[in-house]
Amino acid sequence: MITAGAVDDLPVGESVRVSTPDGAIAVFNADGEFYAIDDTCSHQDASLSEGWLEGCFVECPLHAASFDLRTGVPTCLPAKKAVRTYPVVVQDGVIHVDTRSREAVA
Repeated sequence: MITAGAVDDLPVGESVRVSTPDGAIAVFNADGEFYAIDDTCSHQDASLSEGWLEGCFVECPLHAASFDLRTGVPTCLPAKKAVRTYPVVVQDGVIHVDTRSREAVA
């Protein structure tokens, strides 16, 4: 598990980029629910943590591909490939991401 930060430091509608040895992970606060996905868009090299969040979907800032934060599956072109998702655990006001468990295959 990696620590993404305090719940109080990630307001609703915001995201944070967390570096790991295997690459960056984007953590989102979507209406009070926390989600974690690979930070790099599967279409082209763009940071999803810099994208636009609407509900449980993030839009890539480069070419407007949209991904479902719950599944990692793209909802429109130009992205065709899912990004990995990771379980998020909130404990004692701290957000943790389980990087050992990859729920979607990129």
